[in-house]
Amino acid sequence: MFVISLKQTIIVENFTAMKKPYFWVTKAIFITIILLLCTSWGFFAHKEINKMAVFTLPQPLMGFYKKYIDFITQQAVNPDKRRYAVAGEAPKHYMDIEFYSDSILLKRPTWQEATNLYPEDSMQAHGILPWNLIRLTYTLTDAFKREDAKAVLKISADMGHYVGDLHVPLHTTKNYNGQLTGQHGIHGLWESRLPELFSGSYNYYSGSAEYITDVRKYIWDGLTESRECVDSVLFIEKELQGKFTEDKIFSYEDRNGQTLRIYSYAFSEAYHKSLNNMVEKRMKAAIKMTGDLWYTAWVNAGKPTMTETGQPVFSEEELTETEQLKHTAPIDCSH
Repeated sequence: MFVISLKQTIIVENFTAMKKPYFWVTKAIFITIILLLCTSWGFFAHKEINKMAVFTLPQPLMGFYKKYIDFITQQAVNPDKRRYAVAGEAPKHYMDIEFYSDSILLKRPTWQEATNLYPEDSMQAHGILPWNLIRLTYTLTDAFKREDAKAVLKISADMGHYVGDLHVPLHTTKNYNGQLTGQHGIHGLWESRLPELFSGSYNYYSGSAEYITDVRKYIWDGLTESRECVDSVLFIEKELQGKFTEDKIFSYEDRNGQTLRIYSYAFSEAYHKSLNNMVEKRMKAAIKMTGDLWYTAWVNAGKPTMTETGQPVFSEEELTETEQLKHTAPIDCSH
């Protein structure tokens, strides 16, 4: 039996004592649960962001994306799977602003300017989220110019994921899982447990996609808004811990035949209410930004008629890579 807590207390017992077939079945379930609980926004929220962003787009662009909405939705989680298998992927998901100092939110250097200020290996260690997202916007524009439907879809799906990460406050701090303040597990609570429990009441309408004249400013503005939420995310949860006994903070659920130690509904509900719709607001902002950046790239490419492109054909190698990603799991939770 193994018990998994959103506080990341993981106890795995008797794996090696199991008969081999049962070992691999249990391991597969274990991998799935870890990915669901440890990755940014959780799989559910990332998929929702990409899916809902499609409906912010004007025609004929919406028609193209809607035709492949299942692909855009399902591929939204691939960057989180790649981060544990592809070198250089992880830093694209976060930014430890303490390393750069909060002044970087005012200076907002270009990549070249930043590499003149900080060693590039240190930047890779502490996150490059905004610069990666800015770069992807131009990459998507080039794909639209080539009318390369396959590239447009893959880049768009990735872009939506990184936009989602940009809107998670805990992706902007080195205290990303409360490990520095005795709040280990808050990452999964904020971005996975709360949306899974309460998103059914969210209003995802965020208006129509708009053309962004200054993409760099727009992305840094979004990062700044997330950073401004960090203190509230941590303080409110810490304060609530003092009002609940431990047996009321956590509960146990059975999923796929496994017992999981998770944040209780009562504690999660109290935290969600105290955050004053923060999670919903950040998800809506992520949906809006995703649609805006897709639309902006399309406009900058000259508004190609993507509806006339052929069905994207993926090579055997690409299909194999996608299949392998399904079985990729992290060793530990991170940003």
